[in-house]
Amino acid sequence: MKGSAADGPPIARISAAEIEGAVIAQVRGLLRQPEVVLGAWRAARASAPDMTEDEARLALERLDPLWEELFPAEQARIIHLLVDRVNIGPGGADVWLKLEGLGGLARDLATPAAAARAAA
Repeated sequence: MKGSAADGPPIARISAAEIEGAVIAQVRGLLRQPEVVLGAWRAARASAPDMTEDEARLALERLDPLWEELFPAEQARIIHLLVDRVNIGPGGADVWLKLEGLGGLARDLATPAAAARAAA
């Protein structure tokens, strides 16, 4: 839908693939943000009380280099697990994450570290 001059500048059409790529890039960047790591750690502690903040950070960092190796279905599952909603406007896209999904992802990715710690 195009806006009139009275409505402001027209909004460009963006393909779903472009939006998906932007959302994935933004999510991958958010997983490196200290406040997101802290939120993931706090959410993960509900079911893994002995997980440390460092383990949560390392777990989330582990995802980025592995991303391109994942099957598209697994990438989609992770994005669905993490993304609550996406608001798109003239200024860009805002991605809202699910804390429960972040906690579960951190817990799942940290499992090898936690197992190694328990074995030591």
